[in-house]
Amino acid sequence: MTSTLKLIAIGLLGGMLPLGVYLAMPNSTANQHVDESINSSNNINSQETSFDFLSQVPPENFVAASENSLNSVVHVNTTVETTSFQRDIFSEFFNGPGSGGQEYKQYGSGSGSGVIISTDGHIVTNNHVIDGATEIKITLNDNRQYDAVVVGTDPSTDIAVLKIKEKGLVAIPTGDSDNVRVGEWVLAVGNPFNLTSTVTAGIVSAKARNINLLQQKGQGGNVPIESFIQTDAAVNPGNSGGALVNTKGELIGINTAIASQTGSYAGYSFAVPVNLVKKVTQDLMNYGIVQRGYLGVQITDITQELKEQKELPNVKGVFVAGVVEDGSASDAGVEEGDVILKVGGKTVNTVASLQEEIGRKKPGDKVPVTIRTSKGYESVIEIVLKNKDGNTKLVSKEEIKKNTALGATFRELSSKEKKELNISNGVKIESLNTGKLKSLGLQSGMTITKINNEPVSSVEQLTKKLNSINRGVLLEIVTENGKKDYVGFGL
Repeated sequence: MTSTLKLIAIGLLGGMLPLGVYLAMPNSTANQHVDESINSSNNINSQETSFDFLSQVPPENFVAASENSLNSVVHVNTTVETTSFQRDIFSEFFNGPGSGGQEYKQYGSGSGSGVIISTDGHIVTNNHVIDGATEIKITLNDNRQYDAVVVGTDPSTDIAVLKIKEKGLVAIPTGDSDNVRVGEWVLAVGNPFNLTSTVTAGIVSAKARNINLLQQKGQGGNVPIESFIQTDAAVNPGNSGGALVNTKGELIGINTAIASQTGSYAGYSFAVPVNLVKKVTQDLMNYGIVQRGYLGVQITDITQELKEQKELPNVKGVFVAGVVEDGSASDAGVEEGDVILKVGGKTVNTVASLQEEIGRKKPGDKVPVTIRTSKGYESVIEIVLKNKDGNTKLVSKEEIKKNTALGATFRELSSKEKKELNISNGVKIESLNTGKLKSLGLQSGMTITKINNEPVSSVEQLTKKLNSINRGVLLEIVTENGKKDYVGFGL
């Protein structure tokens, strides 16, 4: 029995010695994390390499980024009031339009997120988060709560600025969205499903993405500007208006939308890039509106089909499908059929990227633009941007107040418009933001012809009365198709 055990031990020892030598060899493939496989179709060897993706970003980077941003992200809760006015036809027959009617109110609520951008209480969020709100409450990460007022809104980018009465707040540091790269790690910070202070991680999936989210809001003089950062960080209802930050905790975008068939996160989310957000928020804080410059062109992406149809040399740039007469581009010599290759030193290959670059500019700015003409010549031209009214001046706060009341902006009617509507006086509603008139169901394009049975002859007359009256108001309105109606409400 003893001799048998000795033989077994010697046999094991003899087998382990060569194995130990093999494993100790420095060039041995046993020490390499590489598996070799053979493609049977062409007998070409290929290698599969193990790669630990998460190890490339140390966990402490997420911790630091979260800590740097959580105290700057707030919870936004809104109360929405919708007003309807039921007319009393019997009373109107005897006492005139608007008499005997009754006002009915309906209330709803909503929530989202916001980001503190100044220590004195300015907060950026999405316009759709506070749209139609009559009351806005802000809850900080430490549970302090404040009432907020709307400083200004920009439906074209879905950005709004709020203000609370507090100082010494933690403003989020801002990054540079131009330097954001596809594939880099990002964090989404917000309050999904009313779960406060929630952080999710993902990567940047794409840049300058246009998903036509704001297209239907492009009415009433608003031109949608979409150049979203796309990410796969989980974003759900309630995240809107929250922060998209890099691994340094710097703000690189405002989370705005998700791509979903169910209303909940399904793999992709979209954020307004911070470089565009900064321009919009500064204008809203300084002027109350966005001072926006326009190229004055109709543009489209260059597809392979368009390249062949127009006999273009490549698919680079953005195609000019039309030029607005007396617009910025027209004055600089841009023609239909030209291709815009660069704005400044930045290459633009999509409508979204071009809109983002121009969206950061204001009227009067001189912008160098690289053009390839329809004849194939490249040149750099300087375009002086104009506003939507066709001039280069900035609009002052005083002028804005003259044209704005109860959340609506008005303009004078042209003689042609009066003739088409068969009226002799009135002012047109140019745009509607959060306010009384929007809650009543009025729409941009409608014309107000009377206030409390007094004919309206100018914008200044109307806004002065709406901003000073503290009793019941009756408006006579004419819709775009010429139908006359009355809207009454209390102030």
